[in-house]
Amino acid sequence: MYVNQSKFKKTIIKHQLGVSLVELVVFMVIVSVALVGVLKVLDITNRGSVDPLVRKQAISIADSLLLEIEQQPFTLCDPEDTNAPTAVTTADCTGGAAASEDKAGAALIGPSPSSESRYSATSPFDNVADYGGFSMPDANCAGICSPGDNTPLAGLGAYKAAVTVTRVGGATPFASFPLSAVLQIAVRVTGPANTDVTLTGYRFRYAPNI
Repeated sequence: MYVNQSKFKKTIIKHQLGVSLVELVVFMVIVSVALVGVLKVLDITNRGSVDPLVRKQAISIADSLLLEIEQQPFTLCDPEDTNAPTAVTTADCTGGAAASEDKAGAALIGPSPSSESRYSATSPFDNVADYGGFSMPDANCAGICSPGDNTPLAGLGAYKAAVTVTRVGGATPFASFPLSAVLQIAVRVTGPANTDVTLTGYRFRYAPNI
């Protein structure tokens, strides 16, 4: 039987044109992996190219608030307590442990007494522990405000600040101090372009009246 070799070769060549389903799937997987890598690089580049002025402003807000807190007294009793300069235990405070800035070991999430405000001229925050749970903006300040003044500072409306105060004594590296004698202060400030800055400081109670 005679077979047209030329026609047979052409048929084979035609059948070999294009790609198989397996090849197409493999190609799609490779392209997808490469695309994910490119997008990741673009994301990192975008986050790293945030306006330096925005980050500097966030750091400035955090640094100012942290310094303000660290300069406050750190006494067992409220500084207005007549026994604050001499108290060596919470029981020495006027009114006993209930009047102590140590808050009897409870979470540091508000001032003592609760009527104190960072913006009050007559009853302001006057102890490091008073700042636990403090944030801006809040019910008293519609933005970022200076101490003693709840008028928002111009140009800082896009920023937010939050303070966390925790006891860290009794454990490394402060194992030689009682639990309540060392406070860790963390000030977190967020702002435009996903800016997120946290500054951390520590305050030690060296003596009852300090």
